[in-house]
Amino acid sequence: MSDMIEMVIPAKPDFVGVARLTVSGIASRMGYTFDEIEDIKIAISEAITNAVNHAYVSDEDGEIRLSYGKFEDKLEITVMDKGKSFDVNEIKETTGPVNGKPVEQINEGGLGLFLIETLMDEVNIREDAGVVVMMTKYLNRDGVDESVDQYKQAPSQ
Repeated sequence: MSDMIEMVIPAKPDFVGVARLTVSGIASRMGYTFDEIEDIKIAISEAITNAVNHAYVSDEDGEIRLSYGKFEDKLEITVMDKGKSFDVNEIKETTGPVNGKPVEQINEGGLGLFLIETLMDEVNIREDAGVVVMMTKYLNRDGVDESVDQYKQAPSQ
C-alpha cells in the first residue's frame, strides 16, 4: 500500500520552488540519498517549467496538478497540466543531445525532457487533455541487503 500526496499549483514560475521543497521532504523521509534527491528536484523542476512555459497562453490562468506516490521501493511523481499538448516523439527527434547537437544549439524544451529521462528511472509522457508526465525513482538503499552487515563467525573447533 502507498501513501498519495496531491497538490495543485498555479502554472507560474514562482511555484516551482514549492514543488521542489515538497518532493525534497518526501524523498528525504523515504531515505533517498542527497544526490538522488537533487536529481528528483531537477526532474520535477524541468517538468513543471515545461508546463509553465508551453501549456498555457500568457493570459490564461492555468494550473498544474502534482501527485507524489510513496511506495516501499519507489517514489512516483506525476505532473499534469490541462494546456495545449505536443507531440512527444517529434520533440525527441528534433531536440536534445540524441542527434549530436552541442548543448548550446538544443531547442527550447528539448534539454528538459532529456534531463528528466536521464535523472529518473522511468518516465512516461502522455498527451490527453494536456500533458501528463509520470516519473519514477526507485529506492535502492545502496543496493545491499541489510543482512550482509551481520557477519556471523563460525564456531571455533
